[in-house]
Amino acid sequence: MTHVLTLVAARDATLSPAIIARVRDAVGGGEPVILSPGEAADIPVAGAPDSDTVRAALAGAPIDAITIPAVGRRKALLLADMDSTIVTSETLDELADFAGLKVTIAAITARAMNGELDFQAALRERVGMLKGLPIQALEQTWRRVQLTAGARELVATMRAHGAMTALVSGGFTFFSGRVAEAVGFDLHRANGLLDDGRALTGAVAEPILDRTAKLDLLHALSASRDIPLSATLAVGDGANDLPMLRAAGLGVAFRAKPVVAAEARACVDYADLRALLFLQGYRAAEIVGGG
Repeated sequence: MTHVLTLVAARDATLSPAIIARVRDAVGGGEPVILSPGEAADIPVAGAPDSDTVRAALAGAPIDAITIPAVGRRKALLLADMDSTIVTSETLDELADFAGLKVTIAAITARAMNGELDFQAALRERVGMLKGLPIQALEQTWRRVQLTAGARELVATMRAHGAMTALVSGGFTFFSGRVAEAVGFDLHRANGLLDDGRALTGAVAEPILDRTAKLDLLHALSASRDIPLSATLAVGDGANDLPMLRAAGLGVAFRAKPVVAAEARACVDYADLRALLFLQGYRAAEIVGGG
């Protein structure tokens, strides 16, 4: 069998033996391998099965089904987006709440993340609207930030097996530095939000870290560590993540915007970030901090 069909259930669902057997029979797969009872399983397959056939076999269950080549599953480099990926929210939108502009700015964010607006122009516009906001709002926003389930386990497990992990964000270093430390990333890159010591100036440091910069970082880290792109994993949800998702050996759209989900080779819509470990063939017992 040249490929593996990995099934991963949402945390509040169950990947039952009956569902696994139904999918295996539908795709003509081999003997399933249980990665985490009730949560994840591999089904060896001869090639990528028809997606409609898989969906029909799942019968609407909240289970992700992703097919990847069986060879080279474990990756040596992880490049992860921050907002709505490693953390559950858009930090700029949450910051805007302290200026009474969350609804307005979130609408611009949504359009930018779905590729409807130029990212750099949209970022400058949103930051400009926050001119004069006291810098204390940054700390207040940080207190709201929540990590996505499975984020720490993803990073800790990959690092324990020798992988390099990097957080790259079109957001701001104020947050990416704290998130990187909380999760355990090796490094982080993001934009600089400018202030005068008391309040935001309404400007962002140039050059802006955008989709091209994310892709460039993937190439730079891959080259510096002599890691082939086939051995890299990238994950994100927005249009500015698409270039790095396309270039990585395994690019995963995580609960992504429609334009991203439509183009990505692998989509995780229901499970949490542990799914990225199961896609690499890790079993539950190998997950660091998995409990």
